[in-house]
Amino acid sequence: MSRPLPLAAWRRHLAAGALAVAAALAATLPATARAEIPVQSVTISSKPIAHFRIGRPEQTRFGSLTFLGGLELLAGNRHMGGLSGLVVSPDGDRIVAVADNGLWLTADIESAPDGRPLAIANATVAPVLGPGGRALLDRGRGDAEALALRLDGVGGSGTLFVATERDHNIYAFPWPLDLSAAGTALDLPAGIKQLRHNKGMEAVAFANSGPLEGSLVVIAERGPGFNSDLPGFLIGGATPGTFTVVRQDSYDATDASFLPDGDLLLLERRFTLRHGIGMRLRLLPAAEIAPGALVTGHVLMEAGFAEQIDNMEGVSVHVNKAGETIVSLISDDNRSILQRTLFLRFRLDDTGTPTGAATDTAPDTGRP
Repeated sequence: MSRPLPLAAWRRHLAAGALAVAAALAATLPATARAEIPVQSVTISSKPIAHFRIGRPEQTRFGSLTFLGGLELLAGNRHMGGLSGLVVSPDGDRIVAVADNGLWLTADIESAPDGRPLAIANATVAPVLGPGGRALLDRGRGDAEALALRLDGVGGSGTLFVATERDHNIYAFPWPLDLSAAGTALDLPAGIKQLRHNKGMEAVAFANSGPLEGSLVVIAERGPGFNSDLPGFLIGGATPGTFTVVRQDSYDATDASFLPDGDLLLLERRFTLRHGIGMRLRLLPAAEIAPGALVTGHVLMEAGFAEQIDNMEGVSVHVNKAGETIVSLISDDNRSILQRTLFLRFRLDDTGTPTGAATDTAPDTGRP
């Protein structure tokens, strides 16, 4: 006789089944009403996530990463949710996130000395403004899915890039972010405009150092078909062009961020009837990313129902005062009561091929 699932497992089972439904419902909400949202403060409470693996408080190491802690974010404001892109400030004390309903979320992070996040404070929600100062939702371009930060190296200034899908565009904003600033549309390669309507630019990162320095890298959520590899684009930099990322184990790309050495950290999500919901981090060596290349890389960490994950869609990397590489993740709850907005933090301990993943489930062998 099979044992009944614990409540937490049932919740994750229901959440996984709600992903596609919630996303579809969000797309049907009237854009005109949401586009009129003013800049407003939001009170965000949180529940601590002390352990990443459920029921295993003694386990802190997962693949190549050590779990520092996390938060489940809760807000009474109905506009706070659907977070699909994340940038953490270089000092690690502030976040900028973008939602798939065309809104910014900015907030401070309060952390313990060991790097464990304690609370989110001073949160603000505002519409993302496109060219001419008009909200992206007014133009039907509000499905924002990714953020990337270019640093100029002078006084902390730079450029923040926002990528949208359905209407495939990338908009540039000044950094530090001014919520009243209007974005400027970039000229993009023709291939980006040919990406799938709702499987387009999900992973976007800017190389501030390393072999690809000066390049804006874009990786599509999925290729033309379920089994297709993932189209990639190098924009600007010394070697612009296209490349391809091997799709593995039914995972889709959801975000990316460069490591200090210039290698690329790719966040991937899986939701299938066979596998359930999953998340993993894959390292793509910068030396392998070039025009015409087929890039595979290797998995640093993988997680599933046994871990505290949801629909993980945003990743950002920064270096703390101790010189440690910190990886922050955020989830998209699709504004569904069956899902959660999670903010998770890990320390990257090494980038070599890990001896084990976060889950006990053996990975698929071969391509889907």
